[in-house]
Amino acid sequence: MIEFLKEVGRGKRGARDLTYDEAAAAASMVFEGKATDAQIGAFLVAERIKMESTDEIAAFAEALREGSLKHPMEGAIDCAGPYDGRTKSFYATLPTSFVLAACGVPATLHGSRSLPPKWGVTLPDVIAQWSVDVETPEGLERLRRAADASGFLFVPAELGCPKLARVRDIRTQLGLRSVFNSAEKLVRYSDAPYLAFGVFHGTVFDKMAQLVSRLGYKRAIIVQGSEGSEDLPIHKRSRLCVVQDGVSELMIVDPEVYQLQGELDEDAEWTAERQAATCLAVLQGAAALQYTDMTILNAGVRLWLVGAAATIEEGLDLARVTLSSGQAYKKFLQWRDIVLPPSLS
Repeated sequence: MIEFLKEVGRGKRGARDLTYDEAAAAASMVFEGKATDAQIGAFLVAERIKMESTDEIAAFAEALREGSLKHPMEGAIDCAGPYDGRTKSFYATLPTSFVLAACGVPATLHGSRSLPPKWGVTLPDVIAQWSVDVETPEGLERLRRAADASGFLFVPAELGCPKLARVRDIRTQLGLRSVFNSAEKLVRYSDAPYLAFGVFHGTVFDKMAQLVSRLGYKRAIIVQGSEGSEDLPIHKRSRLCVVQDGVSELMIVDPEVYQLQGELDEDAEWTAERQAATCLAVLQGAAALQYTDMTILNAGVRLWLVGAAATIEEGLDLARVTLSSGQAYKKFLQWRDIVLPPSLS
């Protein structure tokens, strides 16, 4: 590891990006215990200062994928948001996934318990509010069975990818973003050909477009979403980058154009309990309009992405009908009946 540290840690002017092969070798040392915690920490900080290249992120993503859970779902979309969670926005991606599943589009979500730098509420925190086991191999097996029945797969990442569990302590001690924050979202548990990928800064669109192209996705959107998530916000216009066959195209999505509306509740405390309750309310048709509209917006765009709708407008109409008819809620109940532990089912 020291030879790689010398290359990435030479300072702002002297540091260079590792080649893919070099980064793959460094990743192997990190995950196989051939580097000390001090070396790993120094490497992650040096990479953060230098800024990770697409080769480096791709190498770490592939290294994480090796030995991780593989549960193929034909035609699935992987919805990949930040593992450090949320503090001030609704997890629209969760009810959106049940809308997609109800429309015949398998959806995958994944995440871990809270991580730096945000230390927000995460998907496992929210899903655990429904008494779902997101901590044990037995719980993961139920989640896999539920995916086969419902079309919705949720993967607690440190169960699905043990290598992530190995580096948790180092990440929490550093408290910084690292190459893992991008790589962990690209493990592809379901071999999904479609991807909705969230970023915080629009400045990384080009880098992420190159990355998803080389990792083999058929079509992807890179979204500058709520808190860096894959969720398009409902209260303002936002940018996204559509990537297909190595070609990327920027576009603006304006909710007002589609007669969707909502205001950002900046004073709201988005606890795991509130996230879970709001998600259920959306699926049951009992949520405030802004949360329902946010779900419709994101489901509509993703239905268009995977080709289940010819246009975004058609996707929005399909999502709206799927929610209002109760089909998405029925899909949630089908999933929940399988994932609940035997004592609660």
